[in-house]
Amino acid sequence: MKNKGQNSRQIAIAFLLILQTILIGVNAENRIQQGDLPIEVLIWMINQCIPVLKQASSFPEKQKKSLLSKHRPSEDK
Repeated sequence: MKNKGQNSRQIAIAFLLILQTILIGVNAENRIQQGDLPIEVLIWMINQCIPVLKQASSFPEKQKKSLLSKHRPSEDK
């Protein structure tokens, strides 16, 4: 049961990261249509995507730490 919950959480997080990336692309297209230079928009997109990439790359590490803390015996006992 826990595995199914974790899988659902992974899918939800992946979906949200993909959605965030798509919205960055839509916003970039709007900026180009408003007259911004494509190179400026590209730099802006890179700056917007860096936090998304950090979130995506840190997720497996956070998940591993979460699993380790659940399997570690409590020190309060």
